[in-house]
Amino acid sequence: MAPRYDYLRDPEAIYRRSFEIVRQESNLAGLPDDIALVAQRLVHACGMPEIVADLRYSDDAARAAAGALRDGAPVLADCRMAADGVIAARLPADNPVICSLGEPGVPERARAAGTTRSAVAVEIWGERMAGAVIAIGNAPTALFRLLELLGEGAPRPAAIFGFPVGFVGAAESKAALVEAELGIPYMTLLGRRGGSALAAAAVNAAAGLRP
Repeated sequence: MAPRYDYLRDPEAIYRRSFEIVRQESNLAGLPDDIALVAQRLVHACGMPEIVADLRYSDDAARAAAGALRDGAPVLADCRMAADGVIAARLPADNPVICSLGEPGVPERARAAGTTRSAVAVEIWGERMAGAVIAIGNAPTALFRLLELLGEGAPRPAAIFGFPVGFVGAAESKAALVEAELGIPYMTLLGRRGGSALAAAAVNAAAGLRP
């Protein structure tokens, strides 16, 4: 006979218990209430309570993103995984979720410029960056290019959730976001850890905040 396992099956009970454990095991002391709610979502997304100590953020990051989403702002994602992780049903204003990575001409432009497709995809956002919520969960080059464009006077987003992951450029790009002092609300995770699940979780958390 095939084995039968004793495990929790009820979706709502699983959800409740998951966040009970997140709150028990995460050190959320000292975080603003809305930032703490986002942090819980991030821990839930990756299963690592220890990331809370390495979060960096502006105090208004969650409020700014939530307000922009309520006003209909788009979510601009650096990759399909981050875009697909945003829960459309949670978005308060049928907000568009945009990933430019697959648009025509991106590979050719990247080869011509000697850069990544992710960096070119950020350039394509153009005027759509104005007031947008940006979610970067994969490519350090996307975050670096975003910072360069903003330094050159590109339209300013409402908030940046910067969670690129990896061994080359991830830690450096996130440190650059913190150090840039752009005056744009942001949240990031220092070091190599990150990923699309975290970027999407941050957007989903902000979308669930109420005024």
